[in-house]
Amino acid sequence: MSARGPLRTLGLAMAGFFLAACATTKPYDYTNFRQSRPRSILVLPPLNNSTDVRATYGYLSTVTRPLAEMGYYVFPVAIVDQFLKENGLPSPGEMHQAPLDKLASIFGADSVLYITLTAYGTKYRIISSDTTVEAHAKLVDAKTGLLLWEGDGFAQEDSGGGGGGLIGALVSAALSQAVNSSVDTAHEVSKQANYNLFSSGAGGSPILYGPYRPEGATSN
Repeated sequence: MSARGPLRTLGLAMAGFFLAACATTKPYDYTNFRQSRPRSILVLPPLNNSTDVRATYGYLSTVTRPLAEMGYYVFPVAIVDQFLKENGLPSPGEMHQAPLDKLASIFGADSVLYITLTAYGTKYRIISSDTTVEAHAKLVDAKTGLLLWEGDGFAQEDSGGGGGGLIGALVSAALSQAVNSSVDTAHEVSKQANYNLFSSGAGGSPILYGPYRPEGATSN
């Protein structure tokens, strides 16, 4: 039996593999974003699908700065949250169900940012711990309801095993867990997750810069 058949089949399979590996990701479609040209963003308190009850507001407090630095006016998140609570929407789930036209008319926002947290908090192992924050976000035109942009942000911080041998590592882990149980360590990790979310989005698709981006800054 000739070896050419199997070799040819293997060659075709390898060629297909390399072609698939070299295929470029389809560029993100910014058509709606560029047509809408939002100037302001209303950020709703995130939905919390993690196991940490501190997730919504721990994360929410880190959203304003990166968006403002990218050139957008961001409505004060604490004021928005309090206003919606006082007007019959006590939870993020109910806030996310609020009609867009109502949000647009009340706040005068160009766009609304919906965030869902899929991971938030610290998981402890024997001699180390991982603090993880993962979020998905959608930016929607407040008047038309069209999706302008969406992306995913992820960040993780590993405490490591520490030094001093096994006993030292165990003591360090116990102290770390005692401290972290009373401190929201994921709050700091959220800052990096937000940077990754807005600057990379899904598959390297960042949110575009807004109109208040300082002159001379690099555009995307």
